[in-house]
Amino acid sequence: MQRKERQNRVFSEEFKKDKVQKIEQGKLTVLEVSRIYGVSTVAVYKWRWQYGKYGKDERLVIEKHSEAAKTLSLMNEVFKLEQIIGKQQVELLYKDAIIDLGSDLLGTDLKKKYESSPSK
Repeated sequence: MQRKERQNRVFSEEFKKDKVQKIEQGKLTVLEVSRIYGVSTVAVYKWRWQYGKYGKDERLVIEKHSEAAKTLSLMNEVFKLEQIIGKQQVELLYKDAIIDLGSDLLGTDLKKKYESSPSK
């Protein structure tokens, strides 16, 4: 059985940039470039990293539409819950202010007088 010898080829920057541009435009896939020019897919991905519009300092995040909708739905739910908690906090502060005002008017500590003890 004969082994196929590997050829050491060097591609120009312009060639690499052209192929990356075609990949990003959707005219070619990484696998097609790999097969047509006899280069590994790893090398083509490196070209994309070097010469593509998503360079070294950027990251492309791909998510399904349903994930985006789910995230938006959860954010809306969090907003509604925060509103409910805020409303309850305002009501508690109002209740405490009324009890303090009633205590001042009656001259007795209503909190202490009507405080319920936790059940055992």
